[in-house]
Amino acid sequence: MSNLINVPKNGGLTSTNSPINFPSWSRVIDDMFNVDLPTVFTSNFNTGITLPKVNIKETADSFLVSMAAPGLKKSNFQVEIDNHSLTISAQIKEEEETNNEQYTRREFGYSSFKRTFTLPETVNDNNIDAKYTDGILHITLPKKEEAKQKPARTITIS
Repeated sequence: MSNLINVPKNGGLTSTNSPINFPSWSRVIDDMFNVDLPTVFTSNFNTGITLPKVNIKETADSFLVSMAAPGLKKSNFQVEIDNHSLTISAQIKEEEETNNEQYTRREFGYSSFKRTFTLPETVNDNNIDAKYTDGILHITLPKKEEAKQKPARTITIS
């Protein structure tokens, strides 16, 4: 009897004299990493809330960042610029106290998130503006004068 090992195209190892077809190790490992994970693993479970979605739009004069974060107060946010990085973070602290004749129950809830974006060199970081209205944080990152798009002009021929 031969103990030769076939190496199929998918990289798995199977014995030629094995009567049972076990899945190859490469297939088992591929299956483990290619499975759709439950949403608990795709959310930011370390901080307790999912990361807010962000839209970034470039205009001729600025970059506009909009972050959907309903239910927060503007005092929950912290916006920082450091070395061409924009960091948006928020921390939420909830306390609830219930008094009853027999006991007092107190529940705490802390949640936070932090998102960091690398800014292009063309951003004028001295005039950044941030507003929070209707559950959306709006940040305007103006461009430096030399980076602003200039209107088309006609050149006269002499």
